[in-house]
Amino acid sequence: MKSFRKELWFNTPNRRDYINITNEVSVLIQESGIKEGLCLVNAMHITASVYINDDEQGLIGDFDKWLEKLAPHEPVSQYRHNTFEDNADAHLKREIMGRSVVVAVTEGKLDFGPWEQIFYGEFDGRRKKRVLVKIIGE
Repeated sequence: MKSFRKELWFNTPNRRDYINITNEVSVLIQESGIKEGLCLVNAMHITASVYINDDEQGLIGDFDKWLEKLAPHEPVSQYRHNTFEDNADAHLKREIMGRSVVVAVTEGKLDFGPWEQIFYGEFDGRRKKRVLVKIIGE
């Protein structure tokens, strides 16, 4: 069995951003040479997420609006975590959207259902963060 590891780096201009990273992950699968196996895509920061869903701007806007209702950024005083930072809401949003995804690799490609895409969700941006891509298989 082979193993391949790479990191994707992001520095988003906004506090919250949603980035389709499917193409970047697909390129890494090709680079790995693995034809059959599994691909883990994992946010390496506790205020960011990796998730799978449809790449439709209305839906992405709905996610953002919904998350902001569930864990609003302001007032920052509502959170006990916000002592020297103001990102408690980002930690909660990450718990809702998830830390990582695992996708089957079949014939050297991501083995998705209809409309599935991989996204990086940033909830406390404006600084450099990374996503781990780990591919194992043959």
